[in-house]
Amino acid sequence: MHRNCTLIIVAGAIFGLSRTGQSADRPNFVLIVSDDQSWVGSSVSMIPGDSRTRSDYFQTPHLERLAAMGMRFTQGYAPAASCCPTRRAIQVGQAPARHEYQTDQKSWTKTYRQQLNIPRMLKAADSRYQTAHFGKWDHRYDFLSPSEQGYDFSDGYTGNNTGGAKKSGGPAATPDPKRIDTITDQALHLIDRCHHTKTPFFLQISHYAVHLDIYYNQATLDRTARRTPGRKHNMPEFAAMTEDLDTAVGRILDRLVQLDLLQNTWLIFMSDNGGRNWIPDAPKPQEHRNAPLRDGKHSFYEGGIRVPFVVLGPNVSPGTVSDVPVSGVDLFPTLADLAGYDRPLPNNIDGGSLRQVLQDGKAPVQRPAPFLVFHQAVQRKPMSALRMGNFKLVKLWQTNRLELFDLSRDLSETNDLSAVMPEKTNELHTILTGYLNAVGAETRRTQVKKKPSATPP
Repeated sequence: MHRNCTLIIVAGAIFGLSRTGQSADRPNFVLIVSDDQSWVGSSVSMIPGDSRTRSDYFQTPHLERLAAMGMRFTQGYAPAASCCPTRRAIQVGQAPARHEYQTDQKSWTKTYRQQLNIPRMLKAADSRYQTAHFGKWDHRYDFLSPSEQGYDFSDGYTGNNTGGAKKSGGPAATPDPKRIDTITDQALHLIDRCHHTKTPFFLQISHYAVHLDIYYNQATLDRTARRTPGRKHNMPEFAAMTEDLDTAVGRILDRLVQLDLLQNTWLIFMSDNGGRNWIPDAPKPQEHRNAPLRDGKHSFYEGGIRVPFVVLGPNVSPGTVSDVPVSGVDLFPTLADLAGYDRPLPNNIDGGSLRQVLQDGKAPVQRPAPFLVFHQAVQRKPMSALRMGNFKLVKLWQTNRLELFDLSRDLSETNDLSAVMPEKTNELHTILTGYLNAVGAETRRTQVKKKPSATPP
């Protein structure tokens, strides 16, 4: 096993900080990150009582159990609408506009290598912390590995192909589909060892599911194929892959319960971006796959960035629901807060601690700036979005188009208010462009020469 770690977050409460800042019982953190999972890609109603906000076909009883034991966020966001920028953003608490989409992209790798990140921060809080990342790492372009970023245990450098995404295989039944069993076994081994040695840990479990290609256990497909397809989700093979992922989540949750670790462990579940708009070989759905959200992966409409987001931990009341907007950029400062990191955080992070909202479900997240920014360019269609309060501004750079939505009234983003609310539109546009200029973000589609994918470290 390489020295490094994975992406599931379970964090524990802090007990009895001494005057030296050391804790007698530092919390554990488990972060589970699914891949390309839609906000409506499970049987959990992300808005309780609204059947539109869950799958009409997939069955995920373990995610339902996790939500019943903890807090689900109706407005959970990934930092980006695609894999790599989200995964980098989580590690350092920065929106991708600050790193992956800088105008001087050649220099951001050097800066990123030196930044305070999750493993470095936790070890500074307490040198006993063990950090691990298992599964999909996907820091493409520079192929920076988990060990280079300070992880003790990992699978080394991994990407989509490691989990079976070669655009040539599947749908198919296979042993250990999407490496679900392997990375779960690795995670359980780390949990057991740290429990035995009474060592605090951060464990990130980054699943390859439900990214394409589609692989699954045959027994799971036998069950899903017997059910009546839904209007938006109707492919038995994709349902089987989703439910195999859910089983893995259940194995982690079961072990934490068996070892009585939940009294001092935080478990966080989220997806790296929204669901795809279409699935190869799937029957044509009667409704959009991400309905009631608009669009999907690679887009900054809600379908591309709003994701399942559930947190279980000490002092989190079971079955609670929060409407506070939260994001993957909030995880780094949250872990620092919960772990008792007593030094100033970098002044260039975009996230804020979720500690207070996890206690009452209502407190707004105190970030350096009162908004969330989503941005992409550099080999992608240039697009930005800014979420502040109930309003969301979307900008399409190639056409200079601005759209304004009130998400409290228009979850599906069907009513563009930019023409009837020009002052609000201009206000948010000024904030957006001011932020992008301040961080040196690229706003054009540019071509970046990639290193050969066959030679990652």
